[in-house]
Amino acid sequence: MAHPNEDRIRQALGVFASGDLGTMGDFIAEDAVWHSGGHNVLSGDFTGLNDILAQFGRVFQETNGTFRLDVHDVLANDTHGVVLATSNAERNGRTLHDNGVQVVHLRDGKLTESWLHPEDQKAVDEFFS
Repeated sequence: MAHPNEDRIRQALGVFASGDLGTMGDFIAEDAVWHSGGHNVLSGDFTGLNDILAQFGRVFQETNGTFRLDVHDVLANDTHGVVLATSNAERNGRTLHDNGVQVVHLRDGKLTESWLHPEDQKAVDEFFS
């Protein structure tokens, strides 16, 4: 039987994949912080639900809606979650295919902080630059 936070993370990933950003608020705390490393148009720390949702919208905008995650596994306990996934997208005639890890903190079934760790940050930076 999966941990309830694993189920919540999987549900959130499904909602994200559908592009239903309005429903993402059910999975992200109002005071959450999202860390996206690197040096590209999507890099930075985003604080609060509205900033995070705007960032998600920008991901879809920058990739003309082609961004998708192929989730390999989700691990979770009472306070933490880990997502193993491959990011795929097309942008300006280029393609992105990068394995990565997302580490999250959770509180009451909602994401409170997230860190993205791509396998090849340089390739991600070049793709989104």
